[in-house]
Parts: sequence; C-alpha cells; structure tokens
Amino acid sequence: MDMISTFAQAATGDAENASMAVGSVWDFVMKGGWMMIPIGICSLVVLAVSVERAIVLRRKDVVPDDFERGLMPTLDGGVRTKRDAEAYCEKSGTPVARTVLAGVERIGRPIETIEKHMVSAGEHEIFKLRRRLRALAVVAAIAPLLGLVGTIFGMIKAFQTVAISGEALGKTELLAEGIYEAMITTAAGLVVAIPALVLHHWFAAKIENLTRLMDAVCVNVVEAIASATGQAEDEEEHTSRRESMDSYPVRGGAIG
Repeated sequence: MDMISTFAQAATGDAENASMAVGSVWDFVMKGGWMMIPIGICSLVVLAVSVERAIVLRRKDVVPDDFERGLMPTLDGGVRTKRDAEAYCEKSGTPVARTVLAGVERIGRPIETIEKHMVSAGEHEIFKLRRRLRALAVVAAIAPLLGLVGTIFGMIKAFQTVAISGEALGKTELLAEGIYEAMITTAAGLVVAIPALVLHHWFAAKIENLTRLMDAVCVNVVEAIASATGQAEDEEEHTSRRESMDSYPVRGGAIG
C-alpha cells in the first residue's frame, strides 16, 4: 500500500508540475501583448508549410529509385513501344514521370523537340516543388521585426508608466518589469524566425538534390530515345548535349 501511495503522490506531483509549466508558458505569452498574435500566426505558418513540404518532398514521391529501371525497357522499341512508355509514366504520376512523359509523348519527332518539351515540363515541376518555400523566407525575415516592434511599444509603455507614476520609490521596479515584458516579443520573434530560416535552407537543399536526380534520369531518357529512334549522336555531340543538360530542368529560375 505504501508503494501504491508513493506512486500516486508522484503521479499527482508530475501532473501539477506539468500544469504549472503550461500555465507559466501561457503567462509568458500573454505578457508579450497583442504583438504575440501575428508572431503566433507566423509560427503556425512555419509549422504548416514544414509539415506539408516534408510530405511532398519525399524522394519516393518525386524520383522513385526504380522509376528509370522500369522505364528503360519501354523505350527500346522507339515509336513501337511509345504507348507502353506513356502508360508507365502515367501510372507513376511523380514529378520525374510527368517530366519524362512530356518527351515520351513526342517520340518520333526530332530529339531537340523532345528535349525542349522535357525542359519546359521540368521547369514546371521544379516550380511546384519550390512552392510555399517563400513563405518560410518571409516569416524568417518579418518575425524578428514584429518582435522588435512589440519591444519598442513595450518600452514606450514602460517609460510612460514610470513617467506618470507619482511615487518616487518603486520606479526602478516598474521600469524593470516593463522592460522584461517588452523583451518577450523579441525573444518570441527570434524563436520563430530561426527555425523558419533553417527549414527554408534545408528544403531548398533537398529540392536541389532532387533536381539533380531528375537531371540524371532525364538525360538518360533523352539518350535512350535518341538511340531507339536512330538519332544517336557522335561522341562530340553526346558530350555537348550532356553539358547543355547539366542545367536541366532549372537551377534558380523557378522559385515559388
């Protein structure tokens, strides 16, 4: 019984401590004043965008490992197996598949035309991958400014309170309390801005890596189509095309 009583007391103590912690955080937020509202909205934007982009930018949903391996046999026959290649891309439904499909649909045309349409489709897909990243950059920029504005207003209020106080004693305490409350918004703004900036760069690097993987697949697809349709190039043309497609689909022009 003593052991059960001890566990019960410990559980009660933990619950009380957790309740006090939540209450302290809430009190801390409330002392920040009305400027905590837009800062709070910024934090929700960061959370929502981060979760959504983390789901969308999974490699298996952008450039599946087995996509190229399954596609290549459908390109060997050129125009004869065009329908098979189209069906394979449509079934995949990933960004790299939609990019490749733009070229596969035009098998039989000059390889330059196929490449041009794949580049155009790739730009569109990369734009969609970069979608909403700008929101993280904006939050990273404005959250500290919102915090600074809140601090300035708080300081004004603190000095105003001290100025109109008729008591000679206690002004230092009033000023200290006002400054303490004013600094809360600056801290909150930085707490929101720093993760937003880190996440923006992390997602941008992830998109860059996915773009390079798409590059490799698409270059190989163009070469396979050229070979299957009798448009194979000599070594010099092959090297030139490889270099020209190093920037495929885009590197910096499709920021959304």
